[in-house]
Amino acid sequence: MWYWSAGIILTLVNAVCVFANLFMIPGNWLMLGSLCVFLLATDVPYGPTWVTLIITGVLAGLGEIFEMFGGGAGAARRGASRRAIVLSFVLSLAGSITGTFLVPVPFIGTAIGAVAGAAIGAYLGAWIGEAWIGSEVVKRNAVGNAAMTGRMLGLIAKLGIGMAIFVFQLISLWL
Repeated sequence: MWYWSAGIILTLVNAVCVFANLFMIPGNWLMLGSLCVFLLATDVPYGPTWVTLIITGVLAGLGEIFEMFGGGAGAARRGASRRAIVLSFVLSLAGSITGTFLVPVPFIGTAIGAVAGAAIGAYLGAWIGEAWIGSEVVKRNAVGNAAMTGRMLGLIAKLGIGMAIFVFQLISLWL
């Protein structure tokens, strides 16, 4: 009985963690942690194993790599300076946090605000970084657009990996 109750709790926690990725909260790592707690709390010969935990950790790491380097890689392909890449990342984080509070609709509004804030922050950070070193406006715009696009693609990749972790753990629970 305890296993099934813990499995339902794990599934609910993981569902919240997938959604948390939109707010730049490390939802994939929280799913890894919740699985670890589940494995320590339930000692049964079926369900997820420590191998499941290791695979989840590898997937969570991949998600972070995609998200972190998405904006920087896009901007770097357009010839962005290191300053632009760093500012893009920092302002993307700040924009996501700020956007969370600017759209007052519960859940959906905060998610939209967080994603839009991250995109705008990535663009502005790259644009300001390029302006700081004296780049032309055309290059600033190109680098800003590339940083914003890369940031959004990185976020989509991280969400996709988060969903894969969710499904993987869900399947391992019920087999």
